[in-house]
Amino acid sequence: MSQVTSPGTELGEDKLARAALSYLAEPGDPALGALLGICEPAEVLAAVRADMLPGTGPGCGDSAASRAALGRALGRWRARLPRLPDAEGIAGICRDGIRLICPGDAEWPGALDQLGQARPYALWLRGNADLRFACSRSVSVVGSRAATGYGGHVAGEIAADLAERGWAIVSGGAYGIDAAAHRGALAAEGITIAVLACGVDYPYPAGHADLFAAIAAQGLVISEWPPGRHPARMRFLVRNRVIAALACGTVIVEAGERSGALNTAQHAANLGKPLMAVPGPVTSAQSAGCHRIIREWGATCVTRAADIIEMLSPLSVPDALAPSGGPALAASPGSGSADPGSVPPGPGSGPPGADPMPSRDDLDADSTRVLDAVPARGGAGTSTVAADAGVDLDTVLRCLGRLAGYGFIERADRGWRLRKP
Repeated sequence: MSQVTSPGTELGEDKLARAALSYLAEPGDPALGALLGICEPAEVLAAVRADMLPGTGPGCGDSAASRAALGRALGRWRARLPRLPDAEGIAGICRDGIRLICPGDAEWPGALDQLGQARPYALWLRGNADLRFACSRSVSVVGSRAATGYGGHVAGEIAADLAERGWAIVSGGAYGIDAAAHRGALAAEGITIAVLACGVDYPYPAGHADLFAAIAAQGLVISEWPPGRHPARMRFLVRNRVIAALACGTVIVEAGERSGALNTAQHAANLGKPLMAVPGPVTSAQSAGCHRIIREWGATCVTRAADIIEMLSPLSVPDALAPSGGPALAASPGSGSADPGSVPPGPGSGPPGADPMPSRDDLDADSTRVLDAVPARGGAGTSTVAADAGVDLDTVLRCLGRLAGYGFIERADRGWRLRKP
């Protein structure tokens, strides 16, 4: 598992401003999202303190209606100023096992940028896993709180199987399907991410305090809301867009017609992410929502982890971990599905009659640099490999997937390592 080191107590101006704004504004506030598109966070914070508009731009203070909306927003944010911690207080929070990441940080998942102006201002994290690394191969598994025995079993089994194959599980930490998915990933010693609608230090539901502690020890507990913030009904719906955006695809395991999981499904569909659903008994009201999104939204019917991996793994970047623990090679176009339990040949070999796998000499310059930066023992996280190779994170993610598919490297507990011949 790729890990990050504990952050220092010194926070730059940008991070302090974004931390403060997470206290003053509700996540997903369109007014703040628009302002951050044209102003620096510190400028916005200073404007809130001074009760003045920081600037204008397209759709942001450039009309009477827009200026009026910004004025109302300033009033909302200023009302929370008396409860805003000072810089020392925010730094103190970051010394208590909690850290803050912001857009532009190495750990920031680029997938969140797809949300546009609804992108989180910042994220509060508890746990040592690297969020961007984990999200590079992740699946959101959500569903009904009032799950049936069938739904809980299926969610747990699918999550465990995915985790064994190196996929992180993203869910919301609620009772029912969410909890089953988190526990399945934990049982498989995989990474799981709980996205909360309250502060990361506020276990909700309270009955999941031990579960959140286990998730933080093995994965991540994250939130847009600052520490100490309590949950509210609307916050769960706002939170769902992050669950959908973080993952490569979304699976609805069990959901009724009015389940909040369908809100997550809608966000995934709006973002163009693969949407999948597990069918249930036709007599079960708890599966009616799953059946509807298959029928009306074009969601793909899935019944096992292999179905999900097939949907999410590009043909050129196959599943990195087979059930046996070794890399699995995806089928080439037109060859049919590969056996998920099979182990591919090493670099330079291939099935009889097939084109040989590329050798090291066939790699492009970026892939060669990345391969040279991957250690033979132990493991190195994505950020470390990128720094050692001298490439950006988007490039290293692309190259790591390609190198894993070719059989040069494999996932390890601490990131990536060279695959033994």
